[in-house]
Amino acid sequence: ACSASAFVPASRGFGSTKVFSSAALSGDDFEGIDMERILGTKKFKKQIKKFQRIAKNKVKAADQEAVKASNRETHLAASAGSNDEAAATGLKLLICGAPAAGKGTQCAFIKEKFGVVHLSTGDMLRAAVAAETEVGKQAKDFMESGKLVPDEVIIGIVKDRLDEDDCKSKGWLLDGFPRTEAQAQALADAGITGDCFIMLNVPDSDLVERVVGRRTDPVTGEIYHMTFSPPSDPEVLARLEQRSDDTEEKVKVRLEQYHANVDAVKGSYTDISVEIVGTGKPDEVFKAIDAAVSAKVSA
Repeated sequence: ACSASAFVPASRGFGSTKVFSSAALSGDDFEGIDMERILGTKKFKKQIKKFQRIAKNKVKAADQEAVKASNRETHLAASAGSNDEAAATGLKLLICGAPAAGKGTQCAFIKEKFGVVHLSTGDMLRAAVAAETEVGKQAKDFMESGKLVPDEVIIGIVKDRLDEDDCKSKGWLLDGFPRTEAQAQALADAGITGDCFIMLNVPDSDLVERVVGRRTDPVTGEIYHMTFSPPSDPEVLARLEQRSDDTEEKVKVRLEQYHANVDAVKGSYTDISVEIVGTGKPDEVFKAIDAAVSAKVSA
């Protein structure tokens, strides 16, 4: 007995083929055998037509698969082009959260994942003053006289920083700014808009515990927490210091100020805001941020 594949002709000239080569017989040696004589002319021709159809269908299927593959490549190229275009401009993100909500930790995750430039107003102020830009000089005058830097100067510094090449190409992450409705409106008036506004929510009781238990190593600058992450070295433990404003009384004042403004700020970004529960482990919180930002940006 032999398989049906043994009867596939050696060439595509099916009409007059009587003798099958061994190369076409899937390893069975039928070379030199007259299959028409063995099968009879009628059955032989029937088999020939059958395998012609099989061969034709295989060619058709191969052509269809080639078209599908070409379409897939075209789609992937188009998608890559869209992603490249998005990457060329970069994401524009804002993150808001109360003191000790974990913004610093999450900003580090966001920067690593999305490749954006992490910006805080404190860093931008110091950089502008050091660079002696026009708004930096204005800020320096207020700072040296012990006055608060007004919003219009802060907005000017932010706008100048966001106009720099790295922010244009990589995108940016504004950390803890704007803090008030007036600042949010000033950003909008300056034409500064975002792709996603991340609202990091943590209950006040948790925030108080996080702040009150926080300690700093004056030698290394490392930050520990007496409950969640105390140092294992007794020598380090003995020299830890508590910041003067890391007391329950002072953190409650800061939380009151935060809550007095946060709803108005959030209201300025209703269309792009996402709310994240910040009470879990840092990596779990970031997974939620990652999913929320990706969904918002792709919507």
